[in-house]
Amino acid sequence: MPRQSKPKDLSLKSLELFQICAQKGSLQATSEETGLTVSTVSHHLRGLEDHLGVDLFNHSRRPMVLTPKGHVFLRGIEGALQAIRKAKAEASAGNILEASYLRIGALEDFDSDITPELAVHLSRQMPRCDFLFQTDTSTSIISQLRDRQLDLGITATPTERLRDLQERPLLRDPFVIVSQVGAKNPSEYLTDGPTKLPFLRFSLNLIIARQIEAQLRRMGKVPEHRFECSNNQTLMAMVAAGAGWTITTPLLFARAKRFHSKLELNQFPGKSFSRTLSIVSSPDCSRSVVELVDRQMRALITKHAISPLHAKTPWLKGSLALID
Repeated sequence: MPRQSKPKDLSLKSLELFQICAQKGSLQATSEETGLTVSTVSHHLRGLEDHLGVDLFNHSRRPMVLTPKGHVFLRGIEGALQAIRKAKAEASAGNILEASYLRIGALEDFDSDITPELAVHLSRQMPRCDFLFQTDTSTSIISQLRDRQLDLGITATPTERLRDLQERPLLRDPFVIVSQVGAKNPSEYLTDGPTKLPFLRFSLNLIIARQIEAQLRRMGKVPEHRFECSNNQTLMAMVAAGAGWTITTPLLFARAKRFHSKLELNQFPGKSFSRTLSIVSSPDCSRSVVELVDRQMRALITKHAISPLHAKTPWLKGSLALID
């Protein structure tokens, strides 16, 4: 039987906590996501149910599940909450100094030089802001942006549609072959059939690996491999040790400075292909914040990757480039 509703007004905080709890299925997970205590989260949810006079969750189930009325209510408020967040972001778009919290996810491709310098720059430009910086895979970053667990991501552009997320292309990063210094002509690895050296590849759960695999299949070349890894530095170490050859990108190669004396960067044979790195943001992320990150990332990528690589490897000038 529906409980008696109370006259207390609905609060935006209660609605937001209800939405998060509906996604997480747990008071504890909602507490960890928001930084509030479990008792505070529970108090808000109970107050919301009391106001509506209905049970939104089946409190006897673990994980927590929505009641039929809870599903109806969630569908009704999701559009409104997104509109409110977008309005708040647009209202503060011209005043970075007032920003209070920013959650950024970035590929490990940038974690040696670029991400640390970006963090320092943002902390100076946004002195009142609390930051969360997270290094992860592109797939995970996109997923967290969709779930509103991140505000902004610096990631490889996925093949699937980004739906409501906003994309700002940043860098065209071509694929290249990396081999040990003094090895045979690297293009022969893809033109002469089986070789003594195996192909060392990225783990196939990564976007970059799926791009490489798709290109090799288009060429009708599926080289034998005996080593698969999600970490670029490990692949570079294996190539430097003579354990095989790999396909990667100049940006990733640039991070492996300690191995450069033992590695050669070579053009990919035949038709070239590349990945695109982008800034991807949720709809409620301030435009001024996105523009600030975009400007600084372009400066840092030029300083740490494009300029030094163009100087050492002139044939990259037509392919490794910022996207206007």
